[in-house]
Amino acid sequence: MKFAICNEIFDGWSLADTFAFARKAGYDAVELAPFTLGGPVTTIDAARRREIRGQAAAAGIAISGIHWVLVKTEGLHLTSPDEAVRARTARYFVELVDFCADVGGKFMVVGSPKQRQLLAGVTLPMGWQWAAEVFAPAVRRAEERGVTICFEPLAPSETNFVNTAAEAIRFARGFGSRAMSVILDVKAMSSEASPVPEVIRASRGGFAYFHANDSNLKGPGFGAVDFRPIGAALRAVGYDGYVSVEVFKFEEGAEAIATRSRAYLREAFGE
Repeated sequence: MKFAICNEIFDGWSLADTFAFARKAGYDAVELAPFTLGGPVTTIDAARRREIRGQAAAAGIAISGIHWVLVKTEGLHLTSPDEAVRARTARYFVELVDFCADVGGKFMVVGSPKQRQLLAGVTLPMGWQWAAEVFAPAVRRAEERGVTICFEPLAPSETNFVNTAAEAIRFARGFGSRAMSVILDVKAMSSEASPVPEVIRASRGGFAYFHANDSNLKGPGFGAVDFRPIGAALRAVGYDGYVSVEVFKFEEGAEAIATRSRAYLREAFGE
């Protein structure tokens, strides 16, 4: 397994400094949130994309991919009854794939609970079909660009569309493409009926990316979640991809979050 950390933790830092510190702290990669770079990816030109890729290379660290992909966008929704909204969303997902590949990323994480919420009058089969249609052009582009789109199951408290790993895997497999898969997230899996390690084992072969965090919205090792059985489950299913630290509460500060999370994962995973 390889270890990454999400860049929004480093609020106010330059990307160059973020890459350098992440490398020093023992991470293999950084996961980018496009909104931290100024807004929609359509506003980030080719020169800036090359600069980002070059800064990561200079620091000796990879860019694993992108996430929080619809933050600071307007008028986008995967399951909207409005065909024009869905068409705009489909086009933007293609743009996201291109951005991910341009900066050297391999994985595009799609959570976006508000932009997939089933609205009044929209049934689950309708939403399922519309979301699949929205993703389809991006999946084709991802095949061409060497990117894997990873759809994220999220808790019912966040969205009413695709809440379990099993649902997400069924949705992703409907595309019949290696460019469409699933991300498993510890915080999100904590809402499932089965313990997190059991969800991981039941998802063998069905996910391509992994977020490490605590159910308290902080980093691994900052709460009650024991990552030792989680690491054991990941090894048991043969997972050899990224384990990426994603947190939502930053009060400890970027340096403490990054270093303590990495140290804890090193211990819990028996490195």
